[in-house]
Amino acid sequence: MSRVGKKPVIIPEGVTVTLEGNHFTAKGPKGELSRELHPAIKVVIEGNEMTFERPSDHKEHRSLHGTMRALVNNMVEGVTKGFERALELNGVGYRASKSGQKLVLNVGYSHPVEITPEDGLEIDVPSNTKVVVKGIDKERVGALASNIRAVRKPEPYKGKGIRYEGEYVRRKEGKTGK
Repeated sequence: MSRVGKKPVIIPEGVTVTLEGNHFTAKGPKGELSRELHPAIKVVIEGNEMTFERPSDHKEHRSLHGTMRALVNNMVEGVTKGFERALELNGVGYRASKSGQKLVLNVGYSHPVEITPEDGLEIDVPSNTKVVVKGIDKERVGALASNIRAVRKPEPYKGKGIRYEGEYVRRKEGKTGK
């Protein structure tokens, strides 16, 4: 059995979940999320707990078991607490600022790079070398953070670039002269 798939999802106070066929919806204090679940995995809602059952030990069913449970758990957690992903800018003259809703990055190009978040996502700039992406959908928060990081990935020689907070960048030794 999947260790993740066996664990029940606890539904906290103030969150309502509905399951109509394969369409799952979670409503909470932060907002509402919905998703189509795989028809093979059966979702059982009892009181404030949700459990997931798979029809067989077939490889596809085993992999879907934990995945569906994790997706639903992230939706429930997102509508209650929300998610955030922090990024750091390393490099001389590298800085970030906010202009309205847009994030403006000066990361060594001849022009500033502007990134506009989609609806439901928010970008904070607590300092000019730190960017925080917030939202209720874990998948979209991670995708936006990844797009920001892709503007200037950290390079291994000087460590310059945009990296996730706490990310380790393996450093390489440069050329040696004769």
